[in-house]
Amino acid sequence: MVPAGIHDFFLASAGVAGALIGLLFVAISVSGERLAKAEAPAQLHRIRAYAALTAFINALAVSLFSLIPGDQIGTTATVVSCIGLAFVAASLLSLLRLRQVRWTTAPDALFLVGLAVTFGFQLNAALDVSSRPGDSGSVADLAILVTVCFFIGIARAWELIGGPSIGITREVIGISQGAITLVRDREHAAEDGPPAEDDPPGEGATPGKGAAAADSAAPGDPPET
Repeated sequence: MVPAGIHDFFLASAGVAGALIGLLFVAISVSGERLAKAEAPAQLHRIRAYAALTAFINALAVSLFSLIPGDQIGTTATVVSCIGLAFVAASLLSLLRLRQVRWTTAPDALFLVGLAVTFGFQLNAALDVSSRPGDSGSVADLAILVTVCFFIGIARAWELIGGPSIGITREVIGISQGAITLVRDREHAAEDGPPAEDDPPGEGATPGKGAAAADSAAPGDPPET
């Protein structure tokens, strides 16, 4: 049984989930060409799309069935959490099959692991609700996990459309690398020594040449014939 205080939350979350699924379909249609490629790296984009859709459908299903009178939320949450865990396992196996497990795909793999942890907590709470229908604490946990699914789906959708990513770790690393490069350039410049100065005007000229030239060009001398 869903407590009256949480009933309104599920009512609102059902509408939010439906709107987000519609926006996700728009994002998938925009990225359709990239998703349809047969290359192995395109599998990452397909996994991101499926992950967002799985998270949103999870939240929608739990929210809608919680509005039905009776004890439907426990069974529904159990089913969708098991489906989510199966999706995570299939995604990780596809990355292994296509040999896409490398440092560049580590964030996606960690994201899938986090999604699996979310579904694991959801399954645990769903089993508690099924065994103890009057446990309002487990229903509240399911409501929190619905919110987590929203955040996960939004993050996956943002990566799907190629949205910019600005992280504190990346910026700190970039600043550190720039500082190290600047220090190395200064060290190399110091080892090469100061730049050679140009000779001052007149330096290197043979003494007396200027005076001789001036005497030979003195006014009043008749030109040589």
